[in-house]
Formats: sequence, structure tokens, C-alpha cells
Amino acid sequence: METVKLNSGFEMPIIGLGTFLLTPDEAENSVYNALKSGYRLIDTANSYVNEKAVARGIKKSGVPREEIFLETKLWPAFYEEDGMIEKTLERLNTDYIDLLLLHQPAGNYMYAYKQMEKAVKEGKVRSLGLANFDEKQMKEIMEECEIKPAVLQTEAHPYFPQTEMKKFIAQYDIRLQAWYPLGHGDSTLINEPVLAEIGKKYGKTNAQIILRWHIQENNIIIPGARKAEHIQENIEIFDFSLTEEDMKKIATINKNERYYESMPIVLAGYAAFRPDIDSQK
Repeated sequence: METVKLNSGFEMPIIGLGTFLLTPDEAENSVYNALKSGYRLIDTANSYVNEKAVARGIKKSGVPREEIFLETKLWPAFYEEDGMIEKTLERLNTDYIDLLLLHQPAGNYMYAYKQMEKAVKEGKVRSLGLANFDEKQMKEIMEECEIKPAVLQTEAHPYFPQTEMKKFIAQYDIRLQAWYPLGHGDSTLINEPVLAEIGKKYGKTNAQIILRWHIQENNIIIPGARKAEHIQENIEIFDFSLTEEDMKKIATINKNERYYESMPIVLAGYAAFRPDIDSQK
């Protein structure tokens, strides 16, 4: 498994399993299958309401906790709650979180980031990050923080490669992590003729070509999958490399268009919405 070194000094696998939209049973099974297939990065979040299931999948796999890079995200409605990080640790059945992110730039995220820094000092968290923040919001964090974010988790794929954002975060040695690296599973993107042409050359699927593109773009990726065969397929991208010409061809499909827009009214809704994390099985 290839890794990247974060500005916190820790090594992070460059590919992992995303658990967004997975039910608890699906998350448990997918985490188990991913770890048995060689994955060592698992991504979850308070709002996915499957952190307990992720913990069960880890335990079921038999892979030692110290070999796993566990990542989760705090939800805005909990940013100001006492013990939010400790409760997250309890749900994940772990003494520490490898990477803890603020999930959305909503609510009192500056207060939450200060609490995350405190958790690092207490040994409960190893690295900090942000998700879905734009440059202005990140600058606000950078001006106030003691511990720099190590990762920005955000939308990125061949239709929206985040070229300008990557230039910005490079100033701070922050790594980009692409959620939904296959573009929300959009069939238009997946079936792009240029991807099929390149895939045929290497005997790889279009999805594998996209994931390999991410790797060579130095993006950390967390494709989600329910089926064991898809989990295995997603990790079989280290036995070939795209040429410079391949990368240039893929660059031609850049539309500079995203699937997700962080609108103020949406962010306000995030701050008010309280996922029922306490009743999760």
C-alpha cells in the first residue's frame, strides 16, 4: 500500500474505503472486506451513522488497530457539544483517531477546531483536517490555528480536478483527499470514451483509470463500495502507470464543473440537522 507523509509527520495510505451512504450492516461488511483485501485507510463520519459498524468491521477483520488509519468527521450540529470527540472515540471503539476532520464549514467551526487541537495535545487525535471548506474559510482557520490542517477532503475528479485549490493548499503542505473520486458514480464521466480507450490499453476498467489518474495527481482517494469484488477492483491500480500522454488526454475532459455546491442555505441546514448517532446499532 502506497502512503503519503502528512504535515503532522504521520503516514497516510493513498487509497482507502469510503463509507458514505452505507447502512451499518453494509459498512461493517465493507470495512471487513476492505481490510482483508489490503486496505488500511477507513473513512467514516458522525453523520453517516455507521461509526459503530465501522468499529465492528475493524474488530472482525483481525487487523491490528495500529496498522489501520482511521478517519472520521465531526458534524456541525455537534461542534459546540462537550465531549463530542470522546463520544466519537467511544463509538469507534478506539483510543485515538488518526485523522479528524470538520465535516462542513457551518456552525461554530472555529470553536470546534480549537477543541480538535486540544484533542491532539491530549493524544486522542493524531492529525487534523477540513472537509468542503473553500479558500476563504481555510484562510480563517490558518490565521487562528496552532496546528495546521493536514488534509482537505473535497470534491475532485476528472471533470473538476481542483487545480486552483491544490495550488492554494500546497502553500501549507496540505494534501487533497477526494471524496466520491468517481464523480458520484456519474455514468457520463465513467463512460467517457477517452477513459475507455486508455483502459483498453492496460486491460483496466474506466473506473480504475480514474482512480489511477487520482493517484498520479497525488490525490488521496476513498472510493465507496458495497460489493467485495468492487472493493478489490478499486485497489488493483498499482500494477500499471498512466503515461504523460494518457494524463494529457484525461485533462481534455475537464469541465471545471462540480456536482456539489456549498450554498449558505444548505450550510445553515447542516448546522441545525442532528443525525441520530446515539441510536445507531
